[in-house]
Amino acid sequence: MSAARAVWREAAFMARDRALRAWLLAVLCLSALAMAAGLSEVAHQKATIARLVEADRSDRVAALQQQKDWGGAAYYSFHLIYDPPGDFAFAALGRRDDLPWKHRVRMLALEGQIHERDAGHPLLGLIGRFDFAFFAAFVLPLVLIVLLHDLRASERAAGRHDLLVATSGRPAQLWGLRALLRAGAVLACATAPLFVAGALSGAAGSTVLAAFALVLAYGAFWTLICAGLAAWRQAAEVILAALIAVWILLGVVVPAAGRMAIDRIVPVPSGADIIMTQREAVNDAWDLPKEVTMRAFVERHPQWAAFSDIQRPFEWKWYYAFQQVGDQKTEALSGALWSGRLERERLAGRLALVAPPVLLERSLQRLAGTDVRSAMAYETKLRAFHAALRAFHYPKLFRDEAFDPAALAALPRFATEGAGE
Repeated sequence: MSAARAVWREAAFMARDRALRAWLLAVLCLSALAMAAGLSEVAHQKATIARLVEADRSDRVAALQQQKDWGGAAYYSFHLIYDPPGDFAFAALGRRDDLPWKHRVRMLALEGQIHERDAGHPLLGLIGRFDFAFFAAFVLPLVLIVLLHDLRASERAAGRHDLLVATSGRPAQLWGLRALLRAGAVLACATAPLFVAGALSGAAGSTVLAAFALVLAYGAFWTLICAGLAAWRQAAEVILAALIAVWILLGVVVPAAGRMAIDRIVPVPSGADIIMTQREAVNDAWDLPKEVTMRAFVERHPQWAAFSDIQRPFEWKWYYAFQQVGDQKTEALSGALWSGRLERERLAGRLALVAPPVLLERSLQRLAGTDVRSAMAYETKLRAFHAALRAFHYPKLFRDEAFDPAALAALPRFATEGAGE
């Protein structure tokens, strides 16, 4: 029997399988639902950013119009910092659900402003969001398991197995072709909405193709496992149970145990610890001699040593100096958190090598720019912008420059491609 004829025969057999058609329709609908949910969330986040940008600008203009000195201008002017979702974020929302992607900061101590954030939805924090990455990594293997586990067992139960083997000439080719066609149909239904959503969102073609290749390779991995165990001369129920056990092991047990181990191996301070340390340092500064605060500030900023003398009970430069010192007191904790997150991310990457569902999800998040490193890159931009704010205000505060509203035109402005402009 020619290869083309064999393919045609198996395709015709698949087309008559009502259960298979129902599963393919379910996969198509689930994939489309995941895409719709992702596109909707991305559109919501972009609309939120656009609304906040306009409100932030008008609020800052109104606040600055009422100020009479540089200290007040720095204190009352807030600045929106944000990380807009990329064009491919719809496929893998990743850490945007549990890590902040927008802040409203001013020139006070920064650490508290970084780690104070909106509380996320508790249910989403527990189970995650249903997006394409989750669907492809965890749901798609289950569909392949259901459709491929009884390739041979069902034929044995129906009494057709020996006849098929005798008439096919190449039994291995028969079962391999059947598995390939079924898996191919499932993957086609799963990825077709990806290309549609990619076109609607304006995602780069290379990114969509890279995601398609990842899902294809992942599907091939599970197809090989399913086809291999399907050759086991056991009842279909036994094969199905074995495949489900493999799925649980790779998708649940290994990631959960690995995460617990990583958290234990690499302890990190919490954002609450950093906030508390910074606030205690700032609050204590009100009761400390001003020379103590200014000495700690000048040690890190010697260029302002000649302007650090405080003569009055309250001066703005002293106020912002102890805000800066409050951040300095948290540097050890903040550095430990930063390095700890990097180390955890490195170990999680190694863990993903033995947990293919996690590996696919992480790979799609990397393509979408929604992984941990992308969130840390956003935090770096936030810190750089805050440093630019201080660099703008410190000369005016420490040199006691006369307040000039026209100079506020040079106030740093956040730009998504950098820290400021």
